Amino acid sequence: METPAPPWLPECVARSYPGWVQRKAVTLCKRDQKRGGSGNVQDYRLAIHNAVVASAGLDHWTGEPLDWHLIGSYDPKQADAGGAEHKRRFALLPTPSQPTGSPEPAFVICAWRTNDARHDMTPEELLEFCRRVVAHAEAKLESAAAISAPAGGD
Repeated sequence: METPAPPWLPECVARSYPGWVQRKAVTLCKRDQKRGGSGNVQDYRLAIHNAVVASAGLDHWTGEPLDWHLIGSYDPKQADAGGAEHKRRFALLPTPSQPTGSPEPAFVICAWRTNDARHDMTPEELLEFCRRVVAHAEAKLESAAAISAPAGGD
């Protein structure tokens, strides 16, 4: 079963794409089998590939363009040493994510930053959380604007 790179991937990335899909499939399949999943590596390869194709290169949750040049370049040892700056550099790294959290081969593709923030939230929980964040930020802005506005009168 082949997983050819989607035509929208740059050629330099397309060459490393099949290996990236294979590595992700092996890692995620092993993890999910430890969690009671029954899929095999081929199922995972196909599910990841189909999610990539369906993504059209964009984060499933935010619609942001992903940085496909980053696939295969993440090194956890460098991440530990690099801290927050390293996380920012890899924020738009394409990452397979299981939206339901079940240990089965069902994926969407999102940015590493998005997947990290979403963690184990369901899609509904993520949306509700984002609504609360936005509502709180807007309320703070309105409050600050009200405090700094000149008093009516003269």
